[in-house]
Amino acid sequence: MEFFYQLLGIFWLLLPAGIANMAPVLVKNIDFLDFPIDAGKKFRGKEIFGSHKTFRGFFFGTLAGIIIAYAQGIFYPFAKSFALIDYSATNLLLLGFLLGFGALAGDSIKSFFKRQIGIKPGQEWWFFDQTDWIVGAFMFLSIYHQFNFSIYLIGIVLMGMLHPLINLAGYYLGMKKNKF
Repeated sequence: MEFFYQLLGIFWLLLPAGIANMAPVLVKNIDFLDFPIDAGKKFRGKEIFGSHKTFRGFFFGTLAGIIIAYAQGIFYPFAKSFALIDYSATNLLLLGFLLGFGALAGDSIKSFFKRQIGIKPGQEWWFFDQTDWIVGAFMFLSIYHQFNFSIYLIGIVLMGMLHPLINLAGYYLGMKKNKF
């Protein structure tokens, strides 16, 4: 039962990052801040991140992370038995920002490497497409709160396995162009 609570706690912890990672797809039709973070520049003759990585995505994704962290603060009394941090004593704005922005930064860094090795946007790069946002979120979160290595490892495996299932749901709901 303790392991189940640990899994639930990791899922709860990374929820702002997961929602932040999904948010850019949900707001893709909004014109606000709809310009690429790399300003169309190239590195070694290839796009840096690609036109699909926009300030809009970063803004709304980070905002989504902050909103979810605040919601977690409200529901913390019900999650106290499994939560990995004390949300009542945590700066929720900072927590949501670090998890949301970190998830999007991790995704963007992975996109940089995909562009450099010739993988097009939307084309799958197995393992990295599933875990980039988790690693980014944990890296940024470690500025504020550190965990033991097993939490990071279990988080990457757990959320990395859930990621393709969520993408599949997005595909069948017409929100994503590709299944994974």
